Amino acid sequence: MTSRLELPQQPALPFRVKTLVNPSQSALRELALKHTPYCVQTVRGSINKVARNKARMAQYTYIIDRAGKPEAYSHSTIGVEQAQRLINAQAEYVHAQGELILIEGYVGIGPRAVPVQWCYTLEAANIAGMQQVLAFPRERVEAPEAATQPFAPAFRLVYTPDFVPDMPGKQAIIVDLDNYVTYIMGADYFGESKKGALRMLAALHYRNGGLVMHAGAKEIVDGNGRITMGILGLSGTGKTTTTFSKQGDATKPVQDDMITLWPGGEISVTENGCFAKTWGLAEDTEPVIYRGTISSDAWIENVYLNADGTPDFFKHELSVADVERLRDTLVGTGAVANNVDAYIKGEVSFADVVEDGIPKDGWDFVVWTENGRSIIPMSAVEDAAVLEELEDLHSLGILNRDEGPDAATPGLVRFTSPEQAAGYLMLGETSKTSAAGKERGKTRSPFTQPFFPLAHSLQAQRFSELAATFGATSMWLMNTGYIGGDAKGVERGSALKVKIRHSSAMLEAMLSGDLVWTTDPDFGYEVVDVEAPANAALLEQVPPEILQPRRFFEQAKRMPEYTDWVTSMKAERKAFLQKYEVSPAIIQAVVLP
Repeated sequence: MTSRLELPQQPALPFRVKTLVNPSQSALRELALKHTPYCVQTVRGSINKVARNKARMAQYTYIIDRAGKPEAYSHSTIGVEQAQRLINAQAEYVHAQGELILIEGYVGIGPRAVPVQWCYTLEAANIAGMQQVLAFPRERVEAPEAATQPFAPAFRLVYTPDFVPDMPGKQAIIVDLDNYVTYIMGADYFGESKKGALRMLAALHYRNGGLVMHAGAKEIVDGNGRITMGILGLSGTGKTTTTFSKQGDATKPVQDDMITLWPGGEISVTENGCFAKTWGLAEDTEPVIYRGTISSDAWIENVYLNADGTPDFFKHELSVADVERLRDTLVGTGAVANNVDAYIKGEVSFADVVEDGIPKDGWDFVVWTENGRSIIPMSAVEDAAVLEELEDLHSLGILNRDEGPDAATPGLVRFTSPEQAAGYLMLGETSKTSAAGKERGKTRSPFTQPFFPLAHSLQAQRFSELAATFGATSMWLMNTGYIGGDAKGVERGSALKVKIRHSSAMLEAMLSGDLVWTTDPDFGYEVVDVEAPANAALLEQVPPEILQPRRFFEQAKRMPEYTDWVTSMKAERKAFLQKYEVSPAIIQAVVLP
């Protein structure tokens, strides 16, 4: 049986103010509409907030470094004195406001659960409402008699969106990993609340022998019983979509974002719902997420609303009329007023300020963010797994949304060794996504995990230790992007898109155990053998050029591009892994001679 964690203990709440402890969802909705700027009710009855921040701001996140060893952390660091000045100033702001919303619940469930106290000033009522949905309530985690006792948090998070610190960007996220407290100042994006607790969880679980990973998970039920699959991936790779797609006789979602791996393949969960991207959301492709998002009980963030309050999940270009209607919201959330007025007056056009789909500096407001989000409780997720009764990990994969003229990642890859899997997980390759659409191109993030606060080199070491105990767990990679180009290339007929139905078919075929594999000559991992008769059923659903991209480049007479890609990828991967002091055995498994 899994033993309970030994948890830190927070001191008494350091603020002498009125507190609203675990208000109801309806009360939080009323508070949000009254106190949260640019928070409105949609025609469906849900609550939408347009935030100043359109994504999490990693560059304004600082870990307090008491030992003077910044190399011990993967984030920027801050000195004790400067951090304390900011914390004191935030406390003065809280006392001046005179009231706090306290959400008291758990990250996780079962013996690995961690009690957290989230503290919000009233202007963050919408964030409190969203966080309450994702937190496990006390009555589900604690024994019945324990819930009658005072709450004893292990973590604390203090969130003040309208307190502007004297820091770059006029915001700061101060992380005290020694005492498990996070202070969020000036940011107004829900992701900072969500990740604030998960970041501290990553440190605590690492210190207890586990590894928190940016991964979804689902339970798959077939004729052989129940198995648990983990799916790693950065934002925009399709992690949530893959988690909710169907395989086997039944698929039961477990988590959409973060899980912890433990020895023997045990996993523990973190959240009682999901934080899903809404861009391009449609009922026919993502029915569970769509229905949860349009529910009257939903909390949504940075979703475009038409004049009648109807959400539009495909909105991109804002017309003059759109900008005129939304002027106060756009200016209030950071748009330059003079630029907004110039656009309304027709002094500049969309074509004047947008190049190749990317707005020029100061003109982001003409393109609606693609990082709209929704909070969906597990209770609203159809056929969700019983989170207290999960099987150990059977399959673990990483998603890479490859894109661009040299996009050549196979649709499905099976790793041949723990070292090879550890290397690709450490690379965390994908294409960038961002709120304003300005950060494009390919990127790498260790273990697809930008929220691990300790030195990233520790992740490879810990994963290697854990993988050695996984037994028959299979490890794989899937491309959820493109082959040979991007969306425009698909329109021209010069690229292929890996569609959701392709991904689902590949996963189902892999889980069947009947696929025939062949070794990729360039990288040594295994790819689907498109010549094998046993794979004919999969080939009816997925083009062979997706399964083996080399064929696509050969047929298009673009082999020099493919050859250059192979050469550059090996060199870049080796340099990246060496930077993080990854073991030579792992590097060798990735690069090959």
